[in-house]
This record gives sequence, structure tokens and C-alpha cells, in this order.
Amino acid sequence: MQHVHRFTRLSALALGITGVLAIGQAGATGFQIRENSVKNMGRANSGTAVAQDDASVVSNNPAAMVNLKSTTVQADVTGIDLTADFTGGGTAAAGSPLARPLTGGNGGDPGSLETVPALAVVVPLSGSLEYVTLGASISAPFGLKTEYDRDWVGRYNAVKSDLKTVDLTLSAAIELSERFSVGVGFIYERAEATLSNAVDFGSAICRVNVAACITPNPVAAPFGPQKNDGFAEVTGDDTGIGWLFGAQWRPTDQLSIGYSHRSEIDHDLEGSIEFTKPAAVQALFGAAGITQYNSGPGGAALTTPAVDTLSVQYDFNDDFRMMADIQQTGWESLQSINIKRSNGALVSSEAFNWEDTMLYSLGAEYDLNDSWALRAGVASDETPTNDQARTPRLPDNDRMLYSVGVTWQATPALSVDAAYMYISIDSPTIDVVSSSGSHLVGEFKGHADLLGFSARYKF
Repeated sequence: MQHVHRFTRLSALALGITGVLAIGQAGATGFQIRENSVKNMGRANSGTAVAQDDASVVSNNPAAMVNLKSTTVQADVTGIDLTADFTGGGTAAAGSPLARPLTGGNGGDPGSLETVPALAVVVPLSGSLEYVTLGASISAPFGLKTEYDRDWVGRYNAVKSDLKTVDLTLSAAIELSERFSVGVGFIYERAEATLSNAVDFGSAICRVNVAACITPNPVAAPFGPQKNDGFAEVTGDDTGIGWLFGAQWRPTDQLSIGYSHRSEIDHDLEGSIEFTKPAAVQALFGAAGITQYNSGPGGAALTTPAVDTLSVQYDFNDDFRMMADIQQTGWESLQSINIKRSNGALVSSEAFNWEDTMLYSLGAEYDLNDSWALRAGVASDETPTNDQARTPRLPDNDRMLYSVGVTWQATPALSVDAAYMYISIDSPTIDVVSSSGSHLVGEFKGHADLLGFSARYKF
């Protein structure tokens, strides 16, 4: 029974749990989503902290809410379509005498069309509080979804990665002078995650009981690499609290400078770890009294990163203006994911070693007349991951953003915006060993298309 005792000491890392709660691998640019304003998207997310006629400043820079002189309600919706194609292969039970090529296809397109809505309202006060502006918004600052075929060649690394966050932001701004304002905000954030991958129970059994994989011979043996696949899925959710601070300065009538800081938000995701095991594996576990891989409650800590934004806008004349942004996202907060049972016992730990990233964007707007305005922009956006830590959950690399947009002032009170953005992604390579012991090598080629519409009404 020595092999049984050794088997019970295997961590869930050896059976594919690490990565199932790998929230940081869920989406683009880490898992950040900046699309809370179609107007901003049309100029490649430049000018976000000094926007002149955009209620999204509630969450982008509360100090800039003073730019709106009447009560404004704004609704935005953006469709994000990530496309990625994988080419490659690998080895199951890598490094063992039973190693064999991984089976399965390329996984299909892991991206799908996802919609990101946002809603904001800004209310300037009057009377003795005429220098105060209040605002509220609902937005989704982090999250994206990728899903591969369940039998693809990289199934032991990732199948489904689905992260959603929803923020309720309440902000206030004070106009200290005609040229300087400050603002603060309170963030209540809801996070939900569902992530999964296949589990090569056959390889795990072979590592501790070789006889089960070679008797009577490797072909006819009841256990072996890729013979006894199971499945693991983790769901979790939590709420957290954060804050915003911003300032806006207009040193001249033509020049505006804005700065905002969004805090980190800590989450303790709590949910369940669900294992699906083949009948033969279940029977072996039952006979040996192994309960380590039974389904049950579990969770992990997650910190969404701090974001610092510096924006500049210069009005060359009444009709033409340019904007530029520099934004740092503090992905160094995600160094590892530690997965624990509900009793606090550590199940596994996976290092991510993500790095802070920078976005550099430049945009311009031109008013054709009182009814129509055009805009365009370009940006360079860094990825937090690297060749040593990249997995199929994040087929991501450095990227370039190109966008165009238009505003129609339908009436003095109502305006409508539309924008399109194309994101080109440097081809990322994958060279990673899964927690099931498989070695996956290959390359992704991908891009993203974004299309958004918004409406804004002033009372």
C-alpha cells in the first residue's frame, strides 16, 4: 500500500487545480477592460482624465466631473471580439518513460463576442454648493472570457476562463478655482469567476504506481497518460471596496492636465472546486480511501491592480484638439495565486511574476460643424505576462490599438457616439508544463475587434 500513501500526498497542483483559479489569466492586457466610454475608445483611450463632455469621468477621474455643467446621463455598450488561433503540440507525461504525443485539435477560436455595458450620471449642484459635482457609475473594469474545445491539445492547461467584475462608483468633485478641481470616489466591486481545465488522472497514477500503467502492457494497461482524463472546475465570487482620487488643472484656456489614481481592491474569492473523475479512477480512490480530490468548497485571494493615469489635452482652436495619456497598471500585485480549502489548508500555489504595464495613447478630435465631430487615435499597450509565465488562458502579448469615432449632436440635449477599435497583438509563444505533467509548445496569432455605441442626454 506504499503507493497509496504516496498518492494521497499528491497536491492538487499535480492534478490540475493550479490555474483553475488563475484569475489573472482571464483576459486581455492582463484582464483589464478600459471600455467604459465609446467616446474615449474613438481616440484610443486618450484624454480619459480630462474628458470635457463625457460622464465616464465618474470612474476615470472624478475631478473632471466639473467639466459637465448640467445633469448628464450616459449609457455605453461595447462589443469585444477576441480572435486567436493556436498552432503547436506537445507531450503527455513529459519526462517519463511513458511520454507520448498530446492528442487533440487546436482548440478552435477561444474568443467570442462579449458585450461590456456602462452607465454614468453626473449631477452639478447649485446654490451654496454650486462648486460641488456628484456622480455615480456602473462599469466593468476587469474581465474577459476565453473558452477552448474540451478535447483540445492544451486541455490540461485551460478550457474555460471567465472573469467578470462589476463596479458601482460614487464620486464627488470640488471646483477649488476656475482652473483647478479635485475629486474622490468610492468603489464597490463585485467579482465572479468560473475557470476549468482537464485533468490527466492517468499520468498522475503512473507517477506513483508504474505497474498500473504497464501491466499487462502499456497499451492494454487500465491506466496511462491521456487514458483517464477527468475535469476540474472552480467557481468563486466576492465583493471588495476601493477608492479613487483625481485632480484637474487648466493652466491656460487651451491646456488641460488631469491625473487620477484608482486603488487596488482585495478579494477573497469563495466558491467550490468540482472534480469529475472517470469510473476507474473513482473506484481506485474509493478502495484506497482517498478523499483528497473530492469536490468541496475552496477559494483564493485576488487583488485587482492599482491604475494611475496622466492625461493632457490641448485645444489648438475651437474645432480641433489633441489628447495624450500615459497609464500605469500595477500588475505586480499579482505575483502568485494561493488556492486554499475552506478550512484554510493550502492546496497549491502558482507563481505568476507579472509586471507593471504602461499604456501610451495619442488622439485627436475635429468638429466638422455643430452637429458632427470626428476623432481618431493610436496607442501602444504592454502585456504584464512574459515568455516564462504565459499560458493558454492568456494568449496575450504587447499590442497596438487603432481607433476611429464619431459624435452626432442630434439635439442640444441628446448626442450619440460610435467608435471602432482594432487591436493587433504580437504573436505570443507558449512553452509550458501543465500541472498534469504535459508539455505544451506552440504559438498563437490573434487580434481583437471592438465596436461601441453610446448615448448622452443633458437635462
